[in-house]
Amino acid sequence: MVAAMGLSACGDGGDGGAAKTVRVTLANHVWTENIKQALPEFEKQTGLKVEITQLGEDQLSDQYNVKLNAGSSDIDVMMYRPLQEGRLFAKNKYLADLSAQVKSKTWDFSDFQAGPVEATTFEGKPVGVPIITEQEVLYYRKDLLAKAGLSAPPKTLDELKAAAAKVKAAEPGVAGFVARTGKSAAVTQFSSFLYSFGGDFVDSSGKAAVNSGAAKQAYAYYGGLIKDSGPANVSTDMGWPEAMAIFTQGKAAFYTEANSLYKNATDPAKSKISDEVGFAPFPAGPTGSKPYNIPSWALGINSSSENTSNAWKFIEWATSKEQTLTQQKSGVPGARSSVWANPEGTSTFPKDLVEAIAASTKAGVGHDRPLVVKVAEAREIVGQPIVDAITGKDAAAAADTANATFQKFLDDEAK
Repeated sequence: MVAAMGLSACGDGGDGGAAKTVRVTLANHVWTENIKQALPEFEKQTGLKVEITQLGEDQLSDQYNVKLNAGSSDIDVMMYRPLQEGRLFAKNKYLADLSAQVKSKTWDFSDFQAGPVEATTFEGKPVGVPIITEQEVLYYRKDLLAKAGLSAPPKTLDELKAAAAKVKAAEPGVAGFVARTGKSAAVTQFSSFLYSFGGDFVDSSGKAAVNSGAAKQAYAYYGGLIKDSGPANVSTDMGWPEAMAIFTQGKAAFYTEANSLYKNATDPAKSKISDEVGFAPFPAGPTGSKPYNIPSWALGINSSSENTSNAWKFIEWATSKEQTLTQQKSGVPGARSSVWANPEGTSTFPKDLVEAIAASTKAGVGHDRPLVVKVAEAREIVGQPIVDAITGKDAAAAADTANATFQKFLDDEAK
């Protein structure tokens, strides 16, 4: 890998006559299918030809690894995951600096939510434009709350703990709460608990902080909630498909998860409890409700592209207010505030989910995992105390051990 730090500027220079074909590499996603349908309009407006390469996530990663490392110029626009490979790409100068481009007044960069913008920024410079967002919300069973005499979903983590215990005691065979339990898989959803207790994965100086007082409280709370009110004999390797299955089979009252997965719970073909599902903002901890508000995908420009001005034209169009509204109406949550404020933009979402998302975007944190290059390794480290807490081990001791390992990891990355 190229080890150089910093960013490449993305100006109009070096376009070599500005090729009329823009080569765009995209992931298999509903967003991609929607853009492909709208492409004739863009090509007619601009006189440009868009050549799309569409790949699954693993294939996409493999192609980027080969082509970007080789400095290949045959990718102009790239769809990437800001929180998974964004830091690696930016550090290795694969992503162009978009500082000049985002100043376009008609396009309006200020309309993009703060959390997603934070995730697509490196060393103070924008290197991507968020296209698909996620927030963590509380899924719950309306019927079980009513039976337990609860008039509203819990607004705080203390209330969630009490409500989960009450439902589990009253409903044999039904868990009060379910969530991801796998060491790595749980990290993203645990993050909102961590932030709401006042913690983060690193402190303001960049040092490991998963053994702060707030982090220890968060680990103990999350693990304890699953241990005490979770499914009987709960597995410690559940990702979202397993946790969602427990909820949609009617086996849990509360479930914290990404809002982007909501149709799994509300679609009668997938969910036995589709008519009883409600959504609420992430419950507040000691420092308030601080769920993540992240971009799961973004668009960037390959810094080796020789067609950067036309690459930006594509991004400007694909992330415009008009295209973002069209995408959101088809169920793809976008990063523009104006689209969420537009009744058309929320017309296809459940009303209580829209309200939960609105609350999330106000105080949302722009990352749901450590902001590092080797993300998978970091998740394994900071996720271990979650598993230890679920299995009844000392969460504080596990956090101390994880913090020492994580600090060594950070020191090694900084070399």
